[in-house]
Amino acid sequence: MDNMIDIGQIVNTHGLRGEVKVTPRTDYPEFFEEISGVYTDDGTYFKITGIKYHKSSVILKLKGINTVEEADRMRQKVLYVDRAIFDSLPEGTYLVADIIGLEVKDANQSYGFITDVFQTGSNDVYTVEAKGSSPIYVPALKSVIKEINIAEKYMLVELPEGLLD
Repeated sequence: MDNMIDIGQIVNTHGLRGEVKVTPRTDYPEFFEEISGVYTDDGTYFKITGIKYHKSSVILKLKGINTVEEADRMRQKVLYVDRAIFDSLPEGTYLVADIIGLEVKDANQSYGFITDVFQTGSNDVYTVEAKGSSPIYVPALKSVIKEINIAEKYMLVELPEGLLD
């Protein structure tokens, strides 16, 4: 599954006609409308034949899943799409899956590795952890992030004064 990106997880059934309730793992749930189908971790492909929204969940109708019993067997399955659909991301846009694990450093030292990305409303924040030290939280701002090199697995930063205090 190296070339696959996790986009959500089925958490429940919805109704009696085989729909599934998905917790999206994207900040853009409408993304499900832009794809034709999803894969499960065993490589099975399901065409998406219907999409609805309910609170923070996405309700999907998957081809071949027609009863509540069939939908119940899908519970807890993770949904994936092929990474290739993201090949044309705008410059400066990255997948969270590519950011996790990058080494964060400046010209003088390494601060650790990105272990999580969370949203605050105005910008993302990267959780950076190193063995033996407390995590630091690096805001994803142009004034802080100087370079992201996915191929060499690092992020060059200029931390604001006081961030490490």
